[in-house]
Amino acid sequence: MKKNFLKFAVIFCCLIFFKYAYAQEKIAFIDLNFIFNNSSAGKELNKKIENKTKKLNSEFKEIKEKIDNEKQNLSKQKNVLSKEEFNKKLVQLENDIKNHNLSISKKQDDLAQYKSKAKAEFSNQLKIVLAEYSQKNSIDMIFRKENVLIGKNSLDVTNGILDLFNKSVKKISVQ
Repeated sequence: MKKNFLKFAVIFCCLIFFKYAYAQEKIAFIDLNFIFNNSSAGKELNKKIENKTKKLNSEFKEIKEKIDNEKQNLSKQKNVLSKEEFNKKLVQLENDIKNHNLSISKKQDDLAQYKSKAKAEFSNQLKIVLAEYSQKNSIDMIFRKENVLIGKNSLDVTNGILDLFNKSVKKISVQ
């Protein structure tokens, strides 16, 4: 009988404690994509990434046009050139294409690496702002909006974080 009473008392105390602990937690969620796309630093990073992508695409287009022209010229000269000379030029063209492909691949990797570094630096700066915001507002947990199935709109602190982020982070530099 004492054992049952003791078990009941322990379970009752645990339930009361967990209920009290749950009621004291303060949670919030933010939309990281909104902050990245609408903060001044995020807009600047997006613009840099877009410019690098446009520049890379124009280089690709120029290279493709150059190779197409060389192919056409070589095909026009097929009957005029000797077989050995034609094969030499064909091998040279193939080597040029391989070199251009390697160059394009390297530039694409560099762009992907730049994007990755930019997002990592943005995230680091955002974490500092989130820590400051959560400490000021006594928030225990902040979730990504994408990971929240349903929640009160009052728990969305995206605009507050965006304002604080714009005030504290003016520019993000990526090497």
